[in-house]
Amino acid sequence: MGAGGRPPKYKSVKEMQKKIDEYFESCEGKPLMINGEQQYNKQGYPIILDRKHPTITGLALALGFSGRSDLLYYQKHKKDSDKFYDTITRAKSRVEEQMEESLFHKDSSNGAQFALRNNFKGWDADKKQEENKTEGITIVNNIPRE
Repeated sequence: MGAGGRPPKYKSVKEMQKKIDEYFESCEGKPLMINGEQQYNKQGYPIILDRKHPTITGLALALGFSGRSDLLYYQKHKKDSDKFYDTITRAKSRVEEQMEESLFHKDSSNGAQFALRNNFKGWDADKKQEENKTEGITIVNNIPRE
């Protein structure tokens, strides 16, 4: 450990990308197999076990960081952050894309909206517009004074 703090977690983009790919693959889950045969639900879709939505925090933990903020710090402030910036940004965009897709599903739409507004730039436009609205009350003080 030198004067700059902890050594970087990753020596190469390739090493980091491998961990990122493993994380997204783990989110896909596994097909339910019985006696070597894929099982399907009533609508004819394959039954997938342990599928989960990828998240920024999940990505950070899979990469060995303590949490989301450590990943974001690593992306922007580490000595070698330039070489990891695109890799981390692309991974975050994959999480964002999955959340966008969730907007079209009734059961996950509200959670996806919340996550997008609070974790990704540009999704809080509605909130900013509401904050900028001014419903003014005009006070007219035209009582003559003597």
